[in-house]
Amino acid sequence: MLTPALTGILAVACGLAVANLYYAQPLVSVIAVSIGLPPQLAGLVMTLTQLGYGAGLLLIVPLADLIENRRLICLALCAAALGLFGIASATNPSQFLSASFAVGVCAVAAQVLVPFASHLTPAASRGRITGRIMGGLLTGIMLARPFSSLIAGKYGWRAVFAVSGVLLLVLVGILRQQLPARRPTPLAGYRAVLASLWSLVLHTPLLRWRALYQGIMFAAFNVFWTGSPLLLMRHYGMTFNGIALFSLVGAGGALAAPLAGHLADLGLTKRVTRLSMLAAVSALIVAAWADHIKSVAILAVAGLSLDAAVQMCLVLSLRGIYMLEPGDRSRLNGLFMAWVFGCGAAASAAAAFIYEFAGWLALMTCGAVLVAVGFALNLLESSSAPR
Repeated sequence: MLTPALTGILAVACGLAVANLYYAQPLVSVIAVSIGLPPQLAGLVMTLTQLGYGAGLLLIVPLADLIENRRLICLALCAAALGLFGIASATNPSQFLSASFAVGVCAVAAQVLVPFASHLTPAASRGRITGRIMGGLLTGIMLARPFSSLIAGKYGWRAVFAVSGVLLLVLVGILRQQLPARRPTPLAGYRAVLASLWSLVLHTPLLRWRALYQGIMFAAFNVFWTGSPLLLMRHYGMTFNGIALFSLVGAGGALAAPLAGHLADLGLTKRVTRLSMLAAVSALIVAAWADHIKSVAILAVAGLSLDAAVQMCLVLSLRGIYMLEPGDRSRLNGLFMAWVFGCGAAASAAAAFIYEFAGWLALMTCGAVLVAVGFALNLLESSSAPR
């Protein structure tokens, strides 16, 4: 049984692990100059980490259905810490990007922890517990940007990754003491598990639809948060500290995660999914208008609303997936998150390019149109579903 104390530990652990994917987001322009990366390719600073995360979701997370979970989590976090130290010492693009990819691969420890928690939770409260743990994970995502901005503003961008590496090693010591062992009963070897991934995609319509919706929402999330630091630095003259405060506002969106889990347990998944998509479209439109009237406050409100909408949709999706076959849970989770972060990686790369050549209005328009397409597909799924 999952105790409140252990729930809190898992939430913090997920937040610290996944935060490593976002430390570079407000620093892309500074890092690109420092390591000699052209401005139009600055989006690769984020893209390689998220691509690594996607690879880890497909190759590492399925191991949770085969080997003892606590050991897998601790090994992955130790490897991520080594990758962070590699980033901190990088002097050229190839070294930085390869270390970033490795950190992304190993940060999937967070996606072993989330289904791990679901195995310890009764079905009736699974949505609420998933919401709480995802609240920790999403808080880590949102606090990563202000944390990295503040540390970089005082000690330089390399210190951000060095400090994070130390924090992960401390976290490993805590998890080794607090996590119970979970030894799954493997039904097949690693090759067979990997081979089963395609079959799961083909025969799990819920997985395909929820991955599609969340991939679109996460792409919009990355469009906003990759473009907004560039906008704030260039058009509003903000320093790292200013961007940190702006990013901190978005962390409030994580409060929506437990609410989403509660609504999912009440059977309101379909209705809340549509509301979250409409909220995301509205937030992106408001973000475009905020720059037109030169209001950073309204831009921050748009960011908060977008984060809450994306997080609610994510918790709804995961709750539905975790109600499927328990023996497939880690693989389903890996497939789902691999698609989502693949979409996020593509959006991060595209966001810097679109902003450089077309500006903020075009960037927000692309995000809004993308989510509107997702909303239309949700309506299509409902109309074509058997009654």
